[in-house]
Amino acid sequence: QVQLVESGGGLVQTGGSLRLSCAASGRTFSTYYMGWFRQAPGKEREFLADISWSGGSTVYADSVKGRFIISRTNFKNTMYLQMNSLKPEDTAVYYCALRLVGQSEYAYWGPGTQVTVSS
Repeated sequence: QVQLVESGGGLVQTGGSLRLSCAASGRTFSTYYMGWFRQAPGKEREFLADISWSGGSTVYADSVKGRFIISRTNFKNTMYLQMNSLKPEDTAVYYCALRLVGQSEYAYWGPGTQVTVSS
């Protein structure tokens, strides 16, 4: 079993920045991908970014490309999401997730962390 825990959420003004962290623990896998998602009230969960085991391959949703940066430190089993130029529409609960190599579905999820951007 894998446990994921997000941290770093909070309240920030429009144009500000936040860095979210996702710590993984428990069963370890030789290689896995990790991703960030968010869900705003009344909306479906939205994919934001994905990163490979080595960190050499990243994918971003158009809504955050150029503003958010995904990264990871395997030594610490931690993934990050640097969020810049935040907008009120970025307000949501942010989740990290893990998927195994060769699988498209994310099998493990964190409980989420709230990000609120004030106008």
